[in-house]
Amino acid sequence: MIQEVMNEISQVMAQVDEQQLQNILPLFIKQRRIFVRGAGRSGFQAKSFAMRLMHLGYEVYVIGETITPSVKEGDLFIAISGSGTTKGVLMDAKSAQEKGLTLLVFTSDSQAALAQFADEMVIIPGATKTGAGIASIQLLSSLFDQTLHITLDVLC
Repeated sequence: MIQEVMNEISQVMAQVDEQQLQNILPLFIKQRRIFVRGAGRSGFQAKSFAMRLMHLGYEVYVIGETITPSVKEGDLFIAISGSGTTKGVLMDAKSAQEKGLTLLVFTSDSQAALAQFADEMVIIPGATKTGAGIASIQLLSSLFDQTLHITLDVLC
């Protein structure tokens, strides 16, 4: 069973487009505030990424935390949703777009509702709760979350 999961992870990672990662690197400017948003397990991955960025010297906040300041034009907003349909993430992405933030999306489905808000996007084709992405023997969006974590660490 472990080898099956490892094979799934390898299959997804082989399909993550490294050019998409290269394309988003210029968005990460130390003088720019970064806000991350995800829900559920993807939210935990967003928090993990925020911590890594903080360790690298970025000013980064997690949407929904008590010490998070208001966003403003010019900030970078990172929205994470494997399905691309998570309501709270969608609402915050729309609000971020309306306020003039740059929106970076991590999702498994380039046609999902969340993708419509993206200035830049990284597709991680791991299975999600909606059935998008590469099929998995694992529960719900586990494969997306595992490969998201690896992708975000590679980006760091």
